[in-house]
Amino acid sequence: MTAAYITALGDADDIRTGPLPRPVPGPDEALVRVEAVAANHVDTFVRSGAYATELPFPFVVGRDLVGTVETPAGAFARGDRVWCNSLGHDGRQGSFAQYAAVPVDRLFSLPAGVDPVAAVAVLHTAGTAHLGLFRDACLRPGETVLVEGAGGGVGSAVVQLATAAGARVIAVDRAENAEWCRSCGADHVLDRADPETPAAVRRLAPDGIDVAWDCSGRHDFETTIPLLALGGRVVLMAGMGARAVLPVGAVYTRDISLHGFAISNASVADLADAAGTINRELASGRLRGRVRAELPLTEAARAHRMLEGREGGAGGPGRIVLIP
Repeated sequence: MTAAYITALGDADDIRTGPLPRPVPGPDEALVRVEAVAANHVDTFVRSGAYATELPFPFVVGRDLVGTVETPAGAFARGDRVWCNSLGHDGRQGSFAQYAAVPVDRLFSLPAGVDPVAAVAVLHTAGTAHLGLFRDACLRPGETVLVEGAGGGVGSAVVQLATAAGARVIAVDRAENAEWCRSCGADHVLDRADPETPAAVRRLAPDGIDVAWDCSGRHDFETTIPLLALGGRVVLMAGMGARAVLPVGAVYTRDISLHGFAISNASVADLADAAGTINRELASGRLRGRVRAELPLTEAARAHRMLEGREGGAGGPGRIVLIP
């Protein structure tokens, strides 16, 4: 089979595309013929060694896939349309190949009629959004969520899932992303370049924000913490190299909590819980993403360069999807 893989930690240009043996599934794995995969920033961290995890070399890169079961296992029969968003980490081979052996406890059915490209574009971001909103921040209906960087992949999913859960959403992003944020369900959309945006948030939420999620990686706590309600929650998951000033007194005197997490560390129970929400929202058509580029698998190295801002097309909105 053809796969995109590395033989050592390194640069995007070290990704090779070529033949590897088709994986032989173990007793609790299904062999999946891959139809579409998505390139994630976390894949570049794993490939470079910035995010240390066990890697079997040659290591197939990639996290997400949509495909069809070739060799059945567990509750999955041959021909079932399926998806996974947790490969390529902790000793598991990745998804950037024509075939992947997927543990059945990490495999989920794809709702009927859902396009594989549309699905793979949101699997990782929506899984991340679900964990942060519901497992960590314990979002409740009627609460107010502030999403900075709301036009990005994770930000869009946060807006969509929070809205579907009955929360009120204030989105902050560049002006060119305003219409997209509104289409995702944001109640209010503010321009992050406007110096009056913090004051506008205070006017919109005079009793304070319940959940703040900064998907931009800026983490301006000195501005954000005063906007939070008593018992407010902050979700942290963007910016590998970010350093921030934290007004500690305002945090502990107002019962504010900070929640840092990575979907890579999620348990299979967490992933299954998120999958239920993802499938419900995919089936309804409410969960949507933007696709920036659709490439053949042979351009995996280019996809990583685009994610790292080293090749044209890096700055546009949406996910990079590859087709084996």
